[in-house]
Amino acid sequence: MSYPSFPSFPSFPSLLISISLAQPVTAAADSVSFTRQQAERGESIYGRACLPCHQPTGGSGVIPVLVDDSFKTRWAGRPLSDLFAAIKRMPPGTPLDDESYVNITAHLLKTHGLPFGDSPLPLDVQTLASMTMPPSEDSISTDTVPGDARHPLLASLSPVTAGQLANPPAGDWLSFGRTNERNGYSPLHEINQDTVHRLAPSWSRKLAAGTNNPTPLIHDGVMFLYTFPDTVMALDATNGHLLWRYRHEPVGVAASRKMGIALGDDKVFVPTSDMHMLALDMKTGEKIWTSTIATRKDAAAGTERTANPMSRYDLRAAPIIAAGKVIMGVVSSVVPTGGFIFALDMKTGEESWRFRTIAQPGTPGGHSWNGLPAEQRSGGSVWSSASYEPDLDLVYFGIAPTYRVQPFYKPSNDPSQTREARYTNGTVALDPDTGELRWSYSHHILDHWDLDWAFERHIMDLSVHGRKRRVVATVSKGALLDALDAATGEYLFSVEMGIQTTISAIDPVTGMKTNNPQTEPGREGPYLVCPAAFGARSWTPTAYDATSKLLYQPFIEACFSANVPGYPMLITGVSGNMGTWPGSKGKIGRLHAIDMEKGETRWLHRQVTPIVSSTLATAGGLVFAGDLDPSLKAFDSASGELLWQRALTDDPSSSIVTYAVNGRQYLALVIGQSNNHHRDWKNYYNRITSVNKWPRPAPVEGSGPSIQVFALPTAPATALERSPRNRER
Repeated sequence: MSYPSFPSFPSFPSLLISISLAQPVTAAADSVSFTRQQAERGESIYGRACLPCHQPTGGSGVIPVLVDDSFKTRWAGRPLSDLFAAIKRMPPGTPLDDESYVNITAHLLKTHGLPFGDSPLPLDVQTLASMTMPPSEDSISTDTVPGDARHPLLASLSPVTAGQLANPPAGDWLSFGRTNERNGYSPLHEINQDTVHRLAPSWSRKLAAGTNNPTPLIHDGVMFLYTFPDTVMALDATNGHLLWRYRHEPVGVAASRKMGIALGDDKVFVPTSDMHMLALDMKTGEKIWTSTIATRKDAAAGTERTANPMSRYDLRAAPIIAAGKVIMGVVSSVVPTGGFIFALDMKTGEESWRFRTIAQPGTPGGHSWNGLPAEQRSGGSVWSSASYEPDLDLVYFGIAPTYRVQPFYKPSNDPSQTREARYTNGTVALDPDTGELRWSYSHHILDHWDLDWAFERHIMDLSVHGRKRRVVATVSKGALLDALDAATGEYLFSVEMGIQTTISAIDPVTGMKTNNPQTEPGREGPYLVCPAAFGARSWTPTAYDATSKLLYQPFIEACFSANVPGYPMLITGVSGNMGTWPGSKGKIGRLHAIDMEKGETRWLHRQVTPIVSSTLATAGGLVFAGDLDPSLKAFDSASGELLWQRALTDDPSSSIVTYAVNGRQYLALVIGQSNNHHRDWKNYYNRITSVNKWPRPAPVEGSGPSIQVFALPTAPATALERSPRNRER
């Protein structure tokens, strides 16, 4: 699910550097030397050749940032020859000479605090290989630290069972979305509408800078956290003390962001940036097994093709544990023949099955690609974690679209060929034992603007037209909700949030969407398309409260103006730039409470800044969300009234979780680790408020990445603190 950034980033064919992470070398850091003249020349070249894509604000998330703290995290202790080789891959189609590349390297070294020297940075690769990037003085260690299984917390860790994954202990948060249903709801209620005004920081821990949007997992008082780069930590969940840490060194690619990890039995399952799955011992962090996820050679890490990150496979979601297997999908973007979902045996790491997310010629659904041969079919990425219904024995995945929609504009002359492009922009229900497809549903055919349906699937029980149904529901980037029968895939209903302009009608029986001809590519003259290609919703997951039947979904009011000077919009042939959603009036952030049984919005909160975290619902009658103020807010889950807010020191683009240890409830989230969703929404917010001269909170210079944990004070509340009138507004 890739998209251009506002306002100046190109579409994905021109993506830049896939930075290689080689093994550490032992050459002395003080061997690095470059001159002021090299750095100044490099700065000039960088501005012309690199800066148009590698903007300081972060690009689309697929294009790496080269001037932030994560750069040193990636490169500390690595040979400069690898950095030089990575830089030489770019810019696409217009290579520079070696001296220019060396000067760019010198500029980057200077930007990251290295001093000038008397000796120039050499052109000789062997000499560069003897030089290493030193760590920052304030760098955060990510080195592997083994755990001591005799530590009381680690020794008392119990295996995580299938029953616990379906119905976790109240104090645990065992998986992405907490349960197999992926509903982001906790039964804890010590923090509630009467006590939330006393919520205060409990502990925090600094993290390495880099791209990420993790979900912390908590079991038996231990927090398991995936962080950048390819690092997992086990922490004491009451104070943040390190119990163990494991770092994986990806080969041939840069470390990429992840949504998280998975727990099962006595293991922690970790997807890596170079297409491996690891099983770590929960008590020590020791690696038990590693499984290489086999891929096409031309889309494997380290091959020439992977200079374009969109042309290779990647693992970005969190795995799910079902039927004794570790199950996950891959990101495939524009890889020919598309992506796949795979299952590994939990005990051995051996692959059990594989399901192709793009129907191949001659297979079921293969006729739905308008006659395209296999090599011209692409897309079908899996960006988010699956959900699991053990009674039906089905896992549900959302499949992203194909970016190459043009071959579908004109129907094939062969009447046996259709244009659904299965299984893109769809939901698939798979047998977790065999990978067999039980059913599939296409949410949107001919999606021009990448407004896909790739997010988590919520499982819930609803009364639909007077009949009890087990339902699978999901919300798209286009701010539409579809609900399907979990057993059969039958379409049930949709909910429209009033943001999008790309769909003009939805068939009430089939759910078939009719594209709005006023917002399709090919129209003459300027026109407004809503939402923007980065979506009205994005990565961070949604909360659902089964007791109230309310789903809590944040949105951004963002559009783009098409057929105006700007940048290419995907591969539609249309150029565009940011546009204002009609009626925003300075408030582009939304939080909807959607009544799932009535199929309508129960309440709507609007605010200046977009919400960039997940939502979290609790039995305390609260919904938590983090935004670009930056702040953490608590709302009355029934009415949407803002009950409490706390300023944060950096942006909270991660999942908010809650847990309890020894009867005390905690609330945790990661701040300061950016990702493409956060960067695109922040870029848009900054520019649209500036262009329209809307009032907004003063910008905050971020303090850097950390995990922040809140709890109620242990001291008894004073009379003033007990008063609801003392709530922060």
